Amino acid sequence: MTLQIRSFEAYQRVYARSVADPEGFWAEQAHTFQWRKPWRQVLKWNFREPRVKWFVGGRLNITENCLDRHLEKRGRQTALIWEPNNPSRKARKITYRQLHGLVCQFANALKAQGVKKGDRICIYMPMTPELAVAVLACARLGAIHSVVFAGFSAVSLADRIKDAQVKVVLTSDYNARGAKNIAVKQIVDEALTLGCDTVERVIVHQNTGDPVVMQEGRDMWWHDVIKGKRKQCKPTIVDSEDMLFILYTSGSTGKPKGVVHTHGGYMVYTEFTFRNVFQYEEGDVYWCTADIGWVTGHSYIVYGPLLAGATTVMFEGVPTYPDAGRFWDVIQRHKVNIFYTAPTAIRALMAAGDQWIKGRRMPSLRVLGTVGEPINEEAWQWYHERVGKKRCPIVDTWWQTETGGILITPLAGITPLKPCYASYPFPGIQPCLVDANGKELEGDGVEGMLCIKFPWPSILRTTFGDHERCRQTYFATFKDKYFTGDGARRDAGGIYRIIGRVDDVINVSGHRIGTAEIEDAINKSPNVVESAVVGYPHDIKGQGIYAYIITSGPVADIASFRKNVLDTVTREIGPIAKPDKIQVVPGLPKTRSGKIMRRILRKIAEGDTSNLGDTSTLLNPEVVDDIQQGSKSL
Repeated sequence: MTLQIRSFEAYQRVYARSVADPEGFWAEQAHTFQWRKPWRQVLKWNFREPRVKWFVGGRLNITENCLDRHLEKRGRQTALIWEPNNPSRKARKITYRQLHGLVCQFANALKAQGVKKGDRICIYMPMTPELAVAVLACARLGAIHSVVFAGFSAVSLADRIKDAQVKVVLTSDYNARGAKNIAVKQIVDEALTLGCDTVERVIVHQNTGDPVVMQEGRDMWWHDVIKGKRKQCKPTIVDSEDMLFILYTSGSTGKPKGVVHTHGGYMVYTEFTFRNVFQYEEGDVYWCTADIGWVTGHSYIVYGPLLAGATTVMFEGVPTYPDAGRFWDVIQRHKVNIFYTAPTAIRALMAAGDQWIKGRRMPSLRVLGTVGEPINEEAWQWYHERVGKKRCPIVDTWWQTETGGILITPLAGITPLKPCYASYPFPGIQPCLVDANGKELEGDGVEGMLCIKFPWPSILRTTFGDHERCRQTYFATFKDKYFTGDGARRDAGGIYRIIGRVDDVINVSGHRIGTAEIEDAINKSPNVVESAVVGYPHDIKGQGIYAYIITSGPVADIASFRKNVLDTVTREIGPIAKPDKIQVVPGLPKTRSGKIMRRILRKIAEGDTSNLGDTSTLLNPEVVDDIQQGSKSL
């Protein structure tokens, strides 16, 4: 059993020990897992190349630790509760023994299709149990899974398939989401026409049963490939530093980055954070509402909870379908003890009105959590009072795709809470704030750019196929530090508040999207010459997308033009990246070197035009007044 921190004094002692002797500390946590071969060195690292290796020489299979090691004690315990999109359908409960059998069976099916260690498998599926099975089956074989959120467009999907040189795509016929059935198989078909030459096979799970086109020789039904396959599959034993998965995340340049995580360190860190952040107790029912297409779903729906032997809930639907009481119905029905969701969802449910939660008794709830973006105080208070009835601690967790697990967070019921503050660093995490020159800001009551000084087990190892990009993005800005890309404030008590991105990334509903990626898509729309995209405060999403667009001539029909832009962005990236506001402008504020002054555009988008700063250095300062005037009509 890994260490369980039970008091704030214990946290302080554990944290001090984890910083004084990180290798000894993490070796203790790792010893609780099943290793086929022990490591010969705990850590080998530098942040210059960068090169980070944990549990060097150790050999294991992560699915043995998620499944096999629980069978004797927890074989009949529910591992996974699946709550379908349609509330009239019955929920599905899968025990650890059943999940082990399903994973082994599908791993055998993949093996029969030629999948082997090191092959990349793209998973583009809705939130059904088969998605979790697919992830674990890949890991069972030592294959590398790359889950793509099933809301991305065919173009975005194709980009990720090509970058990872994917061998097999796993998908479903349709994605049941709210009142819609989304044709995900059709999107895969479109993607595979865009130069995805490495794909040999597409395996399709029959989710809704609606008709799809199957290409002979390439496409196979899930139920056909598993037919007759044994429910026992010997795990492929891999090195601690072998790749477990690639997960693509947007950055400040247009091309998404394939963040790489590996077996050993990721396993140790996700289990330890899951158990301690949420103060998991034996027998708890835990529900994270994220999609497995994002890192939150990887770490805190699948791997973390299953490594800890927990019961994890997987939800196919959306918070407001069929009405805004859906979350509370699910909590009541499954007696959920720990609930982890996004501030976006909380704000949407606040906006729907208190009638949906009034009178709802949820006595099982013990811990609440938030993820994806900093939570604003109004949403925090509503969550605390209406949902938690003032008795459930809120863990406002900060972390990233690149970090693999939670880095700065309260520990539920242990850490003193301060609304909107991510709180203290988790054991083993050594954060610092630096100024623009990289000088570390000492003491409390300071604000700067958030960096981490020492590696933790689940830190990203590289960006797939482009290690130099990894170095430039995360390690080149400040010497011997991992740069998070976020600004933060450390208060007089030494706790951290995350302010937001300092690079050109917009956080929409907890999903990071690079401005360059959106601009590239907009620029493919008819009559668009150039565009600039910024984020602005949005009541529900946290940040909305504001697009300033220069056109090739006057726009006669703004509604038609807007529709073309939105359709293009949806086709190129997906609906999540659609601009909330579109303003046609005569020009963009640029320096004489041609750089767009986004600071000015952000201020205008936020409605804060009282102090735009010095505009005299602009090549075309007069354009600022034109943009300001035009923004007033939106």
